[in-house]
Formats: sequence, structure tokens, C-alpha cells
Amino acid sequence: MTVKQKLQTTGGFVTLPKLMLECGKVIEDVKLAYERCGPATGEVILVCHALTGNQFTVGTAEEPGWWRGLINSNGYVDAQRYQVMTFNVIGGCNGSTGPVSINPKTGEPYRTSLPFISVRDMVRAQYEALKLLGIAKLKAVIGGSLGGMQTLEWAMMYPEATEQVIVLAATPSLSDYGITYNAIARKAILDDPNWNNGCYSKAAFPKSGLSIARMLGMITYRSDRLFNQRFHRDKKEPWGEKHDEVAYQVESYLLYQGDKFTERFDPNSYLYLLKAMDHHDLEDGRGSLVEILGRFKKKVQLIAFQGDLLYPAAEMKRFGELWRQAGANVCFHEVETIFGHDGFLTEFEKWGNVVQAALKQ
Repeated sequence: MTVKQKLQTTGGFVTLPKLMLECGKVIEDVKLAYERCGPATGEVILVCHALTGNQFTVGTAEEPGWWRGLINSNGYVDAQRYQVMTFNVIGGCNGSTGPVSINPKTGEPYRTSLPFISVRDMVRAQYEALKLLGIAKLKAVIGGSLGGMQTLEWAMMYPEATEQVIVLAATPSLSDYGITYNAIARKAILDDPNWNNGCYSKAAFPKSGLSIARMLGMITYRSDRLFNQRFHRDKKEPWGEKHDEVAYQVESYLLYQGDKFTERFDPNSYLYLLKAMDHHDLEDGRGSLVEILGRFKKKVQLIAFQGDLLYPAAEMKRFGELWRQAGANVCFHEVETIFGHDGFLTEFEKWGNVVQAALKQ
């Protein structure tokens, strides 16, 4: 029997003297917070996190990271064999340069003076940070949702730097349908009286707007089947007494998720990352998709999730066929699940072996 060893994770920061952004502006003293796990001599796997994720992919026994079900000692991604790196994206709010960071030129938080950040900017920052850490070659880049968008950009921007990419729940661009949800989430935050053009305080925080934005997101992340099977129209309070009553358990669940989210995420960061997702398009400024996919003709594993409203499995399959035509070694796998888009954060037993097999190829 294989003995599961205790994981050792470390954290740190890398500072880039400056970073040229896709918008043409330059930001200085760019900080990237990271988590590092596994043997220093192991092949490196870079994990890219999703919209509301962070660098704590593995975490600790006391505070497990968001992908510890996938990455563990003797896990699907074996942290005894591989060195796993995750950066908090620039524009985020967990230690990397973002709206809550201090602008070195003014001594004040950036807030909404931070230039707009693109997915390509996130990847360029990670690439430069890895170089400063002495890492020039990656065994694989893996990510889901916004993390999947970053993974795709790694393949297009730095094809020589990685052996393979593993993309979960992501397509070459966000659909118009996905953008509509982001537009509503933005309006919820911007219309909150406490947003104050991004200059809010802890005492006057746009909690309502951010909470509504999160509630809306939860609806898109999960399937209708999951909501219906989980809640069954179960009652919470008596119906018909007042408009702000919480009559059904599903209402209570969404309100709880929204309130909880406001305790850990910055509204301005949420706005910046939504804009990055809207803007991302592999074809933008590059040419046709078939032409540019030819930049990466190595191993590609695409994993889609049944019922994903934001990145439909059929779209991922079609994308994989195009990439195969462009010369890549593409494998496609669709996971049967009621979790929809959020399938990449749960039920690891259904798809972890696909990641494991891809890394062994």
C-alpha cells in the first residue's frame, strides 16, 4: 500500500520591475503572490485559477485549497512527484497587484485607476515571474474557466515553454450569452450606492451589489437539475407575509452564498476580472482560429462538463476538432454531471483520472 506523505506547501511573492499591458500602459513593481507545492526537483505543473479562485490550490491540512481533491500526495496530480505552482492573477485581491494594491506612483490604492487587465496580461506576468524563479520549462499548464482561458493563452503565447495543456470548462472566447451575465453582475455592483466610483470603505462597502453579482454567478455555475434535485421547493419561512421573506430554501442558499462571498472578495477586483473574461478571444489580433492553433501542436487535453451554460461541451468538442486539424494531439472528454460549469471544482473521481492519464502520456 502506498503511504500518503504529508504535503509541504510554501507561499511567496515575485516582483516584476514593470509590466507592459495589452492596453499599452505600463505598471511598475508588479507583485505576484504564489503557492508552491511538491519536490523542488520535480517537473513543474502550473495551475491557473478561475474567477474567484486564488493561489491556494493545495493549501494545508487545516485549510485545504480549492483543488486539493485533484492535487495531493499520490493524488491524480501527484504532489510527491510534481512541483505545482499557482499564481494569484494580477487584478485579483489575494496578494497580487490589483485594485486594492498601493500604486507606487501615488502611495494610494489603485482602486479604479488600475489599467484594464487582460488574460494575456495575466499570462505574461506569470511567464516573467517563473523566469525570475528560475523555471523555464513546464510539464503542463492546467486550468478551468478563467484558468482555462489562461491555459489556452499559454499555448498560444509561449508554446515552447510547456509540454502540454489541460483545459477544463473553457472555450476560445466567452460567448455573448456569458457576457450578458457579466453585464448584469457589473450593473449590480456599479449601482450600489456604496460603490462610490470604486472609492468605497469597509464602513461603506458595496455589499449588496457584490452579493447580488455572486448570486447571479451561482446560477450560471450550477445546472437547473442540481438546484431542482437539491431543494425540491422546500420551504424556509411562511409564504405571503412580506416581500423580503425568505420563503424557500433555495432563496436562503443563494442569499447565504452572496453574503459569504462579500467577506473574501474585493468588488473592484471582481469588476476587473469580469472585464478580462469578456475581452478574451484567442483570435483577437492574430488571425483565424485554425491558423493560430497551429502554434501549439503538442498534447492537448480538453475536459468539458455536461450542462455547462457558460462553456458548453459541444463548443469545446468543436474547438478540439479544429485544434486536431491544426496538428495538435488533442483528446476530448465530457464529464457526466449535474454540477454544470462547477463540475471542474468537484466530483474529482469522475475526471481526475483523465488528468492523471494525460500527464503520463
